[in-house]
Amino acid sequence: MERYLEMRSVGLILAMAALAACGANGEPLRPTSSTNLTVGTNGASIGTNFGVTNGAVSLNVGQSISSN
Repeated sequence: MERYLEMRSVGLILAMAALAACGANGEPLRPTSSTNLTVGTNGASIGTNFGVTNGAVSLNVGQSISSN
């Protein structure tokens, strides 16, 4: 019985998180991404950026690799 209550609690938390993520309580977050490739005399570099935005606030995570 206790295990059932624990699983039910976890299920409710996941359902609330899914509703919040899809924008049920406000405007949803829009995913963003970009990739760039730069080639020059010093070598090449490539960068990738992923993030989310709601119009006023953005959160981004990026990675860049370069070779010389």
